[in-house]
Amino acid sequence: MNILKIAHRGAKAYEPENTLHAFQKALDLNSDGIELDVHLSSDGHIIVMHDETIDKMTNGKGAVNTFTLSELKSFSIAGKHQIPTLNEVFDLVRKRCFINVELKNADTSKQVVSLIEKYIAEEGWDYSHFIVSSFDWNALQEVHNLNSDIPIGVLTEEDLDTALAFAESIQAKAIHPDFHLLNTDNVRKMQEKGFWVLPWTVNVEEDIQKVKSYNVNGIISDFPDKI
Repeated sequence: MNILKIAHRGAKAYEPENTLHAFQKALDLNSDGIELDVHLSSDGHIIVMHDETIDKMTNGKGAVNTFTLSELKSFSIAGKHQIPTLNEVFDLVRKRCFINVELKNADTSKQVVSLIEKYIAEEGWDYSHFIVSSFDWNALQEVHNLNSDIPIGVLTEEDLDTALAFAESIQAKAIHPDFHLLNTDNVRKMQEKGFWVLPWTVNVEEDIQKVKSYNVNGIISDFPDKI
């Protein structure tokens, strides 16, 4: 079984996370997918950043949603990278792999759905180029309500049975569990119900081999080249 290599926040082990350089590195390493995180700027642009604040990653301080896009662009990551928008990532990737957009909260649902629909209508993309995931299941419910064709990944770090029941209720594509929750039996159970199993974030060689032995559909890792 071919296990999909999904680059966590881009190839985070090699370039600063969630930057265009990290996503380009993921493409260079022949990743099947890239995973990234989104928030909204104060003027409604979809910003690629994991944390709610820019404190950890940039030379600035403050919450992402308190800055305009142009203000966010004025900060730098590791002295040389700009904070990207989701549009910029789509334009970089150009259908060369699928994109797993993780919604950090429900505020982003509507804009992300609109952007996906735009790239499908105008740029020749397909629904198979996307998975929208979140720990905020209200956000996933909203995505499903807005456009049930968009593939959804249900993130969980606690209860697989609850995640499975929710995934069934919104006809999700995948379940994204903390890899520590998995074993051969529960992976098979989820797959028999029709779901991809895409665990995160598997970085250590021993863990990668163990998770691969469960025959998961893909692995989200800072080291996509190790999968």
